Amino acid sequence: MQTTTKRDLCEKIVGNTNNSQLLVKETIQMFLDKIVHELSQGNRIELRDFGVFEVKQRAARKARNPRTGDEAFVPAKNVVVFKVGKLMKEKVNNTQVVDES
Repeated sequence: MQTTTKRDLCEKIVGNTNNSQLLVKETIQMFLDKIVHELSQGNRIELRDFGVFEVKQRAARKARNPRTGDEAFVPAKNVVVFKVGKLMKEKVNNTQVVDES
């Protein structure tokens, strides 16, 4: 399995467009910043065929330290969850991998 970085994505997009690498990088960063901002405001983000990002509250709970066995209290916290969209699920589960770069 190979890791693709933001830089790799930028280079692939630059290769498919007539835009500069700087413009593509700034656009991707603005997009990611807006996602973080919207989620921090408690908003849900739905990207059709891609998926849905939303914030859910994880309840407070008792936990146990596996080394010592001591009980610890874990406070409630907000977590970002992602639900995969239909098209992405189909493409990821497809046995034939097609490079669309």
